[in-house]
Amino acid sequence: MFAVRVHQKIELAVDIVSLILVPEDGRILPPHAAGAHIDLQLPNCMLRQYSLCRAYTGGQDLEIAILRDPAGRGGSACAHRDVEVGSRLLVGAPRNLFPLVPAARSVLLAGGIGITPILAMAEELHGQGREFELHYCARSADRAAYRDELGRAAFAERVRLHFDDAPASPRFDAARALGAPAADRHLYVCGPEGFIRHVLQVAADLGWDPACIHFEHFSGAAAPAPDDGAFELRLARRGIRVPVPVGVSAAQALLDHGIEIALSCEQGVCGACVLPVLEGIPEHRDVFLSSAEKAANRCFTPCCSRAATPHLLIDL
Repeated sequence: MFAVRVHQKIELAVDIVSLILVPEDGRILPPHAAGAHIDLQLPNCMLRQYSLCRAYTGGQDLEIAILRDPAGRGGSACAHRDVEVGSRLLVGAPRNLFPLVPAARSVLLAGGIGITPILAMAEELHGQGREFELHYCARSADRAAYRDELGRAAFAERVRLHFDDAPASPRFDAARALGAPAADRHLYVCGPEGFIRHVLQVAADLGWDPACIHFEHFSGAAAPAPDDGAFELRLARRGIRVPVPVGVSAAQALLDHGIEIALSCEQGVCGACVLPVLEGIPEHRDVFLSSAEKAANRCFTPCCSRAATPHLLIDL
C-alpha cells in the first residue's frame, strides 16, 4: 500500500461524498481500466474497497465515492466524519474484477452508489467510440451521485435516469432496458443486492447468455446467525485442528489461533481470503465465487462461509 492525501472532498448527493486522492510522494499512478477498485485503509484502521469513478491511462489522482451506510460496520461513517481535505490515508494499487469486455454494444445498469464503476465504464466506452446505453436508478434525484455530470456529459443522450419519487421520471423496465440477447451485446450491473437480483432474473428470463452478463456487488453475506452450527477446520499442512464456534467466522477462528490469512472486505465480496478445500463441503455465503466454483466445492471464503459437513480440510 502507499500513502495518499485527500485533495478534495465533495458532497455529491445526500449521504454521498467523493474523495480525490493524490499520492503523497507525487508518483505517477499506473494505468487502470474502468471497473477497477482500490483497498482504502480508513482512520479507524478498517480496510474497505471502493470502485474508482474514472478510468485512467496514467495520472496523479484517484476518485472514489462513498455512501454513508447507517447499517454498516463503521467504515462509511468514518469516511464521512473523519476524513477531510489533507487527511493521510493508505491505499492499495488498483485491481479490476469487473472489467469491460470488447463488444459491439454494452448495456450499463446502475442502482444507487453502483454508479461509481458504471460512470467509468461509460467514459471509457465513449472514448473508444463504442455503442452503449446507461440506465441509472435512484430513490430520488438528490440521492443520485454524478447526476448533473451525466446530464452534461458528451454521451448524455445515451443516459436514462430513473427516480422512484419523480412521476415524470420514466419507470425503470429491466426487460426493456436489456432487450433481446445477442452474442455481441454485454450487460454490466452494479448496485444494491435486490437491484442486481432483479436484473439477473430478468436477463435469465429473456435468455441472456451468462457469459455476456457481468455484475459487481457492494455488500456481501450477512453476519453469522445464532443457529449457524459449529464446525472444525483441519489444516492439512500444519496438521492442526481449529474449532469454529457458533457466531464466529472461520477467518476469525484462524486469527484467534495465531494463523494469519489475507483479509480485506470480510463480507465475501473481494475474494482476498479464498482458501483451497481438500475435503468436506463448504456452505457458500459469498458473492465472489462463481456458481461453477461453488458447485465444485474446491475453495471457500472463510470470512463469511461456513461448513455443510462437520469439518473442512483446507490447504493451509
